[in-house]
Amino acid sequence: MNRRRALLLLASALPLAGCMQPHATGSIATAPRAGGEGYLLATGDKLRIIVFGQDSLSNIYQVDASGRITMPLIGAVPVGGLTTAGAGAAIEAKLKAGYIREPKVTVEVDTYRPFFILGEVTTSGQFPYVNGMTVQTAVAIAGGFTPRAQRDYAEVTRRTARGIQTAEVPITYPVRPGDTIVIKERWF
Repeated sequence: MNRRRALLLLASALPLAGCMQPHATGSIATAPRAGGEGYLLATGDKLRIIVFGQDSLSNIYQVDASGRITMPLIGAVPVGGLTTAGAGAAIEAKLKAGYIREPKVTVEVDTYRPFFILGEVTTSGQFPYVNGMTVQTAVAIAGGFTPRAQRDYAEVTRRTARGIQTAEVPITYPVRPGDTIVIKERWF
């Protein structure tokens, strides 16, 4: 009797197995944490630049669509793809070329570029990045899941040194500035 019951149970579970959607928890090449030494600047970041002894040059500058900032005296400085230290060195080099004898420049990120969330959330769109956030906190910022949302994993698209990468990740996966998150619809 137990063998027959086990076969019936197995036979009734097989049709349901075909309805399940597999979700390999992939991994996007780990980009450096926002605020970390390896964080690469990109369009949408706002930088606080301090030039020691030059109050007229110290200000907040936004990285434009071409990956540059524009400062008085020196004009456009390409900073996209650089770290904050690299951006500081690029600004110092331009200032040293005929404007300031020994410039000392400090660059820090004032505001990170936004992240984007789409799909089965209450309010999809663009939101300000908060340091240390996960997919789950991004969903909370977007007003929570809709009733049809897949709540275990999400699809994250990220620009890395190897190009644009997309992967299905667990809901606890860390979000980076500029990421696009898609919350899929569950099947049942």
